[in-house]
Amino acid sequence: MTLRINDQIEIADWEISEQFTRSSGPGGQNVNKVSTAVELRFEAERSPALTAAVKKRLRRIAGRRWTRDGAIVLFVKETRSQVRNREIARERLVEMIEKALVAPKRRIATRPTRGSVRRRLDGKKKRGEVKALRGKVEE
Repeated sequence: MTLRINDQIEIADWEISEQFTRSSGPGGQNVNKVSTAVELRFEAERSPALTAAVKKRLRRIAGRRWTRDGAIVLFVKETRSQVRNREIARERLVEMIEKALVAPKRRIATRPTRGSVRRRLDGKKKRGEVKALRGKVEE
């Protein structure tokens, strides 16, 4: 089962591996018996579907979830259902990749207008005068 990101990008089966473990927290016997927590591992660095620029942005987005060998590890244990946790993990992976696909706009440096500089300096001057008048009153 491939994971479809958009019309151009599909993640193959070999790029994603899932491991199931027992979840912690409340749940009684269900927690002790059923492995509902999902650890999804996506081999991002080796993925042929993603460009180098997208991988670089994805690494920044993933943060500490990015491993040394270039994989993204997502751990989900939100629900008591293994199937639902698996869906949540895959949805989060898709969101991360979609976010990485959008190239940030370059910031164009601008200078403040002459009027805005003058208004700022006038405001600073007035404020300084108000503070200067707060001193001790001499008799």
